[in-house]
Amino acid sequence: MFLELLKTIESNTDFTSIAQERKLTLQPLIDFIQQKVDLKQEVNLNFICTHNSRRSHLSQIWAQVAASYYSIANVYCYSGGTEETALFPKVAETLTEQGFTIFKIADGNNPIYTIKYSDTAMPIIGFSKKYDHLFNPSKSFAAIMTCSQADGGCPFIAGAEKRIPITFEDPKVSDQTPEQTKVYLERSNQIAMEMNYVFSMIKS
Repeated sequence: MFLELLKTIESNTDFTSIAQERKLTLQPLIDFIQQKVDLKQEVNLNFICTHNSRRSHLSQIWAQVAASYYSIANVYCYSGGTEETALFPKVAETLTEQGFTIFKIADGNNPIYTIKYSDTAMPIIGFSKKYDHLFNPSKSFAAIMTCSQADGGCPFIAGAEKRIPITFEDPKVSDQTPEQTKVYLERSNQIAMEMNYVFSMIKS
């Protein structure tokens, strides 16, 4: 992994700062991953939010990185929304500051990004899409609902083996304010720490 990214990961491994109540919220995801690992099956995780623009992308990316950092094999992370918009540019900017190398490979209303965390690993492809887009798995996956609006507005996710609500406060509340950079960094670090915690608990 890139050195700057490793520093970010290692700064987000003090799991004592995660409240016990929050650890209970994360436990169903740990259980799902552990069951798949025990059965030597692929772990497919689809992080779902309303617009697939902020929280779902951050969760997808940090989960994929955490799986790599903790050497949990055959983990494939995806993201989607209840509608398609675009990956919000501040998300890419924040992740770049944290050590990722990000390239925009297609422009337009819904740009496509490659998000690299290592010189050797396949890059993560980031763009906004509906949760059931052909790019995402259609069966044998866990649907992780990262916002309460999507969780409430999407009562059925076809093909999901398990539905797990793990909601995060939307950094969008800081858009067009002087606090934006700070809020996006805080949310990204929170998600990084929680995904690190999840994968640190997996016994391979």
